[in-house]
Amino acid sequence: MRDADGTMPRTAGRCSTNESGGSVHMSRISATPSGGAFAIEVVSTGTGKIVVGDFTETFPMDLTFWDAEHYEQSWAKALRRLEEADVATSCLVASITDPKTANYISCWPLYRIQGTVFVQNSLIILNELNKVFDPERPWLSTDPREIVDEDGNKISEWRTGIENVREFRAASG
Repeated sequence: MRDADGTMPRTAGRCSTNESGGSVHMSRISATPSGGAFAIEVVSTGTGKIVVGDFTETFPMDLTFWDAEHYEQSWAKALRRLEEADVATSCLVASITDPKTANYISCWPLYRIQGTVFVQNSLIILNELNKVFDPERPWLSTDPREIVDEDGNKISEWRTGIENVREFRAASG
């Protein structure tokens, strides 16, 4: 994945939370913010695409645990969660294998603060969770929003408006 300026981002360590009584470990990737449109979709077998403002990224989707339809259902549920409150955390699973044997889950954490939705790219490190990962509620393993990692590096973040998320949900059914 490349930043908006074409450079390669740096992986930025782990962070922890006291949410749900424990520490959650995620690796985050650094980049540049933007605003505007929003979309996430399956574009071909095993490939997804996310659009946040002027940022567009294609990503591999493992199809051994979930099929494309399950990813889409999970994304719809995660986006609906953002509409439940003015401040909300959710998570779009980008790629998942069986959590019982996997090392990590690739995801796009979503953080709604009033009318703005911040999107980051992360890995949920499964063997460092304090509880079993729930693939139907991945936001339970998502850390609170941070903009700088433990080493002082800026964490990748793109932004869009909640109205763009609502428009996407309405258009995608």
